Amino acid sequence: MDNFTFLSPTEFIFGKNTENDCGRYVKKYGGSKVLVHYGSGSAVRSGLIDKVKASLDKEGIGYVLLGGVQPNPKDTKVYEGIELCRKENVDFILSVGGGSVIDSSKAIALGVPYDGDFWDFYGTGKPVEKALPIGVILTIAAAGSEGSGASVITKEEGKLKRDCGSDLLRSRFSILDPALTETLPAYQTACGATDIMAHVFERYFTNTKEVEITDRLCEAVLLTMVKETPRVIADPHNYEARANIMWAGMVAHNDIVGVGRSQDWNSHNIEHELSGLYDVAHGAGLAVIMPSWMEFVCTHNVMRMAQMAVRVFGCEMDFEDPERTARQGIHCFRKFLASIGMPINLQQLGAKEEDIPLLVSKLGLNGGRTGGYVNLSEEDITQIYRIAAKAEI
Repeated sequence: MDNFTFLSPTEFIFGKNTENDCGRYVKKYGGSKVLVHYGSGSAVRSGLIDKVKASLDKEGIGYVLLGGVQPNPKDTKVYEGIELCRKENVDFILSVGGGSVIDSSKAIALGVPYDGDFWDFYGTGKPVEKALPIGVILTIAAAGSEGSGASVITKEEGKLKRDCGSDLLRSRFSILDPALTETLPAYQTACGATDIMAHVFERYFTNTKEVEITDRLCEAVLLTMVKETPRVIADPHNYEARANIMWAGMVAHNDIVGVGRSQDWNSHNIEHELSGLYDVAHGAGLAVIMPSWMEFVCTHNVMRMAQMAVRVFGCEMDFEDPERTARQGIHCFRKFLASIGMPINLQQLGAKEEDIPLLVSKLGLNGGRTGGYVNLSEEDITQIYRIAAKAEI
């Protein structure tokens, strides 16, 4: 196990009707004028925004509203939020929604006190030095942004999807009421579940030796998703299954399952070009890319892939031919994704095989390689996209 530092400063408030206490927590963490940032009109139609406003009113906290965040959140909405916050002297951002809303909130939070363009921090590694505090009311279990310091934004010009990370972007508090996710369509629920599993797999496939504790934590989250996702697809109002999924989403991405080990985020980076170009759901793109990446890197450490097959998908270990077991596990993963309604190839996703050269070029490798479990060249990534184009059950 490698040396590590782990910080998770967020206060989590979990359970039914906890959103009614949001004003109290905003006050606890110093908010006096709040930007309530949210996505589609469903947050308004469901009455959730009215509950938020009532709670803030009860605590005497002023607020302004900014809705309209889209999936794969756009830089244009971030600029709008930064301008509004500066005009209204906002000192706290309350994010009401899923990963897209939270990521947009984080970008606004770092952009308000910054003299330059917030985009300077995305895809560059530029350290964040200051940000407004954030609180979260989570409505979608998926991205894990409620417990992480990560944010992903799409620049509309050029369709570039890039990330930024800083502990300063971790929320002060996150309110997690599983009941708020019960109205999600099955497809959106499945996309979220896929994203959660991908967050774990990006950490699970590591070159670090002797990481049994985090291996087992990863496997516990994956097994939970394999069990609970079909239950909520079959019964959207299964509160207990949704509760397990909601907490799994947080655990998957606050990095407690990834400390002390090298990680691989190539599947996410490769998928970002798909969702950036085609504006498809991130989870759906991962359902196509992640098993294809697994196929490509399978022989790098065949015993680790076989371990996943045995421990997560219950495959029988073939000690004389461990690659057979490994590939069976990949097949089981892809079959599971199809069973919950996810696409398994580029065509089902609505992407075009002829766009593969464009997708590769947008990664900006310029003849170099991306680091990770396996360092990938442009030709390697091209091959992964080609596997994804032809994938089947």
